[in-house]
Amino acid sequence: MAASAYPPPPQYYRLYKDYEQDPSSAPEPPPPPPIDAKYTTFNVQRKINELLPSLESHNVRQLYPDGPNIDFKKELRTLNRELQLHILELADILVERPSQYARRVEDISMIFSNLHHLLNSLRPHQARATLIHMLESQIQRRKQAIEDIKQRREEAQKLLGESLLILDGSQTN
Repeated sequence: MAASAYPPPPQYYRLYKDYEQDPSSAPEPPPPPPIDAKYTTFNVQRKINELLPSLESHNVRQLYPDGPNIDFKKELRTLNRELQLHILELADILVERPSQYARRVEDISMIFSNLHHLLNSLRPHQARATLIHMLESQIQRRKQAIEDIKQRREEAQKLLGESLLILDGSQTN
């Protein structure tokens, strides 16, 4: 069922059935507690609080320092320079000693894994920043809509006042 295009609603929707028919009969039930186990999305089971696995768990050596105060910009630049250097060395090795290319390819693969891991560790920050930006733009649009409504209301009141003056003037004549 979880893989269907339109899965059925969760089972706890039945708790709200009586409330919708007669809201005064019973208080609205609280929402169910958060799920602590796993959930299924696109036929893949995932954990709720899935953490980014370490590079060591994938048998890849970590090339940047570990800890809470990582300078991501500096480390990404360092890894990028190192990647460029290794690619140039790979080109030289392919020309001069083609039998020794495998070690350089492994080094390049390790650098790419480190870059990928470092970028993935920034995903929560990116999601938070994206959410903040979306909310700020929604607030700005709503404020603009409110100002537009106020302006149109003032215009309508002005037109209504002018119309009343014209009607009063035509009735006195």
